[in-house]
Amino acid sequence: MRPDDLINPQKSRTGTSRMWHALLFSLQGLRAGWGETAFRQEALASLVALPVAFWLGKSWLETAVLVSAVVMVMVVELLNTAVESVVDRVSPEWHALSKRAKDMGSAAVLLTLTLCAGIWLTALWHKVVA
Repeated sequence: MRPDDLINPQKSRTGTSRMWHALLFSLQGLRAGWGETAFRQEALASLVALPVAFWLGKSWLETAVLVSAVVMVMVVELLNTAVESVVDRVSPEWHALSKRAKDMGSAAVLLTLTLCAGIWLTALWHKVVA
């Protein structure tokens, strides 16, 4: 047994046990994300957007791109929340590097939202005009 195994029991698991526990940890992460207002808003919006993607997409590829854009927003939001949590865990005090990390996470969400909006507006344009 390695010293790391004593710190994190997940490291000593193998096979389906490791996969099962990883799934449970991921579900805990989604539950934690649900506690964040931005993620909850994006998840609720996706309940509308995802079915609309099947109407809006002209092919399976277009539908996949529309769905992927929506899911990508939620993924980046979870990563941004993770960065913010780690920064807050390290130190709750204001620091220029902490601000920079949080601002960059926020910028990643903004860029992803912009990409998603661009994809959806282009698809809507082609559905209505073309």
